[in-house]
Amino acid sequence: MSLKNYLTFALLTLTCLELQAKDYRTSLFGIHSDGITLNTRSIQYAIDFISQNGGGRLVFNVGRYLTGSIHLKSNVTLHLEEGAVLLGSLNPWDYDKKVWTAIVFAHDQQNIGITGQGVIEGRGRYIARNIVDMIHKGLIKDLFRQDRPEAETRPVLAYIRNCENVNIKGVTMQNSSSWVQIYDQCKNVAIDSITVDSKAYWNNDGIDIVDCDGVTITNSFIDSDDDGICLKSHDASKVCKNVLVRNCTIRSSANGIKFGTASYGGFSNVKIYNVKIFDTYRSAVTLAAVDGGFVENVIVDSLKAYNTGNAIFLRIGERIKGKKGRMENVSISNMYVEVPATKPDAGYEYEGPVEDMPRNISPSSIVGMPDALITNVTLKNIEIKHPGGGNPMYAKIGLDELDKVPEKPTFYPEFSMFDELPAWGLYVRHAKDIKISNLTLTCEKKDYRTAIVTDDLHGATFEGIKVTQPGVATSGVATPGVAKNYVHTYKSTGIVQKK
Repeated sequence: MSLKNYLTFALLTLTCLELQAKDYRTSLFGIHSDGITLNTRSIQYAIDFISQNGGGRLVFNVGRYLTGSIHLKSNVTLHLEEGAVLLGSLNPWDYDKKVWTAIVFAHDQQNIGITGQGVIEGRGRYIARNIVDMIHKGLIKDLFRQDRPEAETRPVLAYIRNCENVNIKGVTMQNSSSWVQIYDQCKNVAIDSITVDSKAYWNNDGIDIVDCDGVTITNSFIDSDDDGICLKSHDASKVCKNVLVRNCTIRSSANGIKFGTASYGGFSNVKIYNVKIFDTYRSAVTLAAVDGGFVENVIVDSLKAYNTGNAIFLRIGERIKGKKGRMENVSISNMYVEVPATKPDAGYEYEGPVEDMPRNISPSSIVGMPDALITNVTLKNIEIKHPGGGNPMYAKIGLDELDKVPEKPTFYPEFSMFDELPAWGLYVRHAKDIKISNLTLTCEKKDYRTAIVTDDLHGATFEGIKVTQPGVATSGVATPGVAKNYVHTYKSTGIVQKK
């Protein structure tokens, strides 16, 4: 079955399940909406009762419902009506830990959901403060790295693992103390028309999809203090596959869309359409294969990014010795990006870190390894506006010293990881079969660097390249070792230029 047909069938299944649901009001179970009474046991009793009696929806009316960890069961949906708030407790002992700590858990269940126009409120900065207090008292054991508790110790809003037919629709998820929501090894997940507003503490990834099969994320708004939409592969025997992201808007103090920082298994058949990204510190799109896994068959189409630190970052690494990643068959098209000279996430409560200095503004980049080339990448109809202003007196890698660019195979993958790169627009290293057409690069201020630099690129087509760079000629592909035009090639073969 094709991805389109599979996802259509999955959405129809979830819609039918929702229409057939029987409603149970929270008042039936003595669940209080005063924001003071701890409802954990009564909410859990309601969930268990509904699941054991044919399934249905537990409906929360207007009010504030205080709770610790609750566990969704098969055929149960939490439905939060407008004005209803599921309120996370501030007491660390009110939460269970099953790999992660969470307000809403679901393990090994089917036909579950969280729907409505209400809110799940994590009160992240305050519960995190209380966890820190318990760590200092020696009551919670934690590595406490970087002056904060580990992400798994702090409650996420929802941790859904090994579940099938998951429907998340309409709700607002806000102020998590860790990742906002995690879907781990699930099948048939539909996330639609939700709002994520989570800038309360560190590691506030908006949506994390881990080794799932069949996921749609549509019509949603994400404003997060870490990666907006993040795909991961934690299990070397699993693949995160058949994922569709469409019609979403993302703001992030890290990356807009990112996958691969945990890439032990792989990512396959991922499609991203019509996404808007703004005020985002790192890359609009980051794809990485750095833990021995693979990235294959990815389509990104119709993405616009404003005030974003970088447009595109593709990376193969080797964070685990002897386990190199693989990346092939990536298509990015119809993309518009504006990169500022200033820090894009200035003003966030938890901004991204200040990058190592000295450095100039980095280009987009496609960077494999000498023995693990990124293969078959297409960039088409892309426009990137760059601030330029690179100063060789501040930091410099010249075209006669490209071997000085470090490999850094074990480093955490971010677009700025190489400190200084020799291009301002696009840098390609250790790759083959790259097709670039209708690429427009605009540099606002004069930059000592050339627009495009390739190093160890084998088999590439440049067609319809347009560069506006103050004080530099804007036509022609440079021959190897010559930088007078806007593309400089080094240790590269099979480069073809077309008008």
